[in-house]
Amino acid sequence: MKYTEKDNLAVKTIRALSIDEIHHANSGHTGMALSAAPLIYTIYQNMQFDVADPHWFNRDRFVLSGGHASAMLYATLHLAGFDLSISDLKQFRTLGSKTPGHPEITTPGVDAATGPLGQGLGMAVGMAMAEKHLSAIYNQPNYPIINNRVYAIVGDGDLMEGVSHETASLAGHLRLNNLIVLYDSNQNTMDAKMSQECDDNVAERFNAYGWNYLKVADGNDLTQIDAAIKVAQDEQTRPTLIEVSTVIGYGSPLANNHVVHGAVLDEEQVKETKEKLDYHFGPFEVPASSYEVFEKSKTAGKKKHSEWTKMLQEYTEQYPKLGGKLIKNINNNVKLAFQSDEAPIPASSSTRDAIHTAIQLTGKSDLNFWGGSADLGSSDKTYFDNDQGFQPDSYANNNLYFGIREFAEATAINGITLYGGSRVFGNTFFIFSDYMKNALRLASLMKVPSIFLFGHDSISLGPDGPTHQPIEQLEGLRAMPNLIVYRPADYLETIYAWQDALNQSNNPVAFILGRQNLPTLTAYQEQVKEGVPKGGYILAEAPNGDPEGILLATGSEITLALQAQQELAKKNHNVRVVSLPSFELFLKQDQSYQEKVLPNAIRKRVAVEMASTYDWAQFTGLDGAVIGIDHFGESGDGDELIKKSGFTVANLVQTYLKICEKTD
Repeated sequence: MKYTEKDNLAVKTIRALSIDEIHHANSGHTGMALSAAPLIYTIYQNMQFDVADPHWFNRDRFVLSGGHASAMLYATLHLAGFDLSISDLKQFRTLGSKTPGHPEITTPGVDAATGPLGQGLGMAVGMAMAEKHLSAIYNQPNYPIINNRVYAIVGDGDLMEGVSHETASLAGHLRLNNLIVLYDSNQNTMDAKMSQECDDNVAERFNAYGWNYLKVADGNDLTQIDAAIKVAQDEQTRPTLIEVSTVIGYGSPLANNHVVHGAVLDEEQVKETKEKLDYHFGPFEVPASSYEVFEKSKTAGKKKHSEWTKMLQEYTEQYPKLGGKLIKNINNNVKLAFQSDEAPIPASSSTRDAIHTAIQLTGKSDLNFWGGSADLGSSDKTYFDNDQGFQPDSYANNNLYFGIREFAEATAINGITLYGGSRVFGNTFFIFSDYMKNALRLASLMKVPSIFLFGHDSISLGPDGPTHQPIEQLEGLRAMPNLIVYRPADYLETIYAWQDALNQSNNPVAFILGRQNLPTLTAYQEQVKEGVPKGGYILAEAPNGDPEGILLATGSEITLALQAQQELAKKNHNVRVVSLPSFELFLKQDQSYQEKVLPNAIRKRVAVEMASTYDWAQFTGLDGAVIGIDHFGESGDGDELIKKSGFTVANLVQTYLKICEKTD
């Protein structure tokens, strides 16, 4: 493609609008917005998108991994014709605006929320994986119904983050040639020159990962950048990294100085920068030609969208089953309703065995459903039977092998979910959720329905010792806004929670699963079925009239509560057992339902859970007690450790009786 002075002026406009936004807000990051403007401009000249429908399914995706350069992204989206006005740009970093400090998916044209460095690259990898998977399932001769690329811009900081090593290694192994990453190589971070922090040879590193590495020496040469992108588009077997040598804070008085990274230029510096750029327009003033240069891309995108819509209609006529399934998945219209005859209900089961059954049943449904583990699927039973795995020669398969790359796994899960058209899960031991925490947080912030399965849920691991026994992790996840956490008590709670989780598309979910064999709550099946979607319910009513007290539990400890209920009845204490598989869902119920399950008048309450106790006070109150574990575990026989830690029927009964002594 031949670039002209109009294109160069458009790049200057992106730079000028960026510094106007930042100056007007008196907040933001000038350095990358000035250095990477030619990169983002050239990407958008090569992308397929439709500004009239930013969520068109077959669009190319773009991820700005260095989300601190959001002003540059908003300026580009405005010029390209997305629903972002000059007024929106003037609201940069203000409450309730379309232009928040770091990109969020509520902004038209933004495909991923970014800012925590490195995660954007991981989500871009996930998006590329999703395209490969769905195209392998759906594409037919003469019908490339899924056919798009994923573009990303990363910075020096992105590539230093550990997650970038994990994700780049994974992408190279999977040969994701639909992934094109431009590296804004300005050789500065916020605190220092790169030479003071890092000596990585990026070319050798990415070549070793199996990437196609390209170099552009002049970060302002649009023709060179475009030529590299064209080479990347033609690449058949590898993802591409294009390192573009740029100048941080280009054109400003602080150019090539690390201090410009997060600097706000004052009025005189803004004026000097625009003079240096040869840009002679006032604040937020845009020359007409800077809109015109996007018309070709806009027209092409609109045409491609129209052609795709027509192709989809023909495809659906030619392949009605595939077409119908694809449309239902794109629109999130597949709902699960497991029938009792689909799989026999076992007399006992671990919740990890239950989730394995749920995965198989879901795999037989119309849902495009896939997922995998960070090398622990065989232990946590989070795999599809008779599936050889998603690999470069078998992208249609469902088992994902993430290797020992927990953070990369979580970011990829988010990217796959953001891409749409399928639901996906990731798995590891619960203790290793700490490696994934920031990606879980980002999923929660975006409110995307990523699914995370965590096995080995408690000190019951025994011999593996405290390094592998989660204590505070459960409380940490429950504290995360928008994340729905389930800790099911048996096979039935697992199945019904799973169905509920897959049938919603507004929140990420985490399942906390164990390996202990637990009796199935068959006698309480109707209560379980009705109660699990509400997050908490009366599992076993007090056997002799109105209850005097309540025992609360989750997971394997429900069995203890039921046994303790029987023992207390023998001592003439009439108590109710409440199961709380999801705190979040229970707290969303109306006050009348919560009062029905946990009446305020009943103050004698004991909760039991093999985790830290601090989040239980909201349910047990000042008069209640919690049996939990607020210290690290030990290495030894699991059953012995459980007993030593007080998770016994006798201790539960004794704890309740002590409350009675205090309150009677």
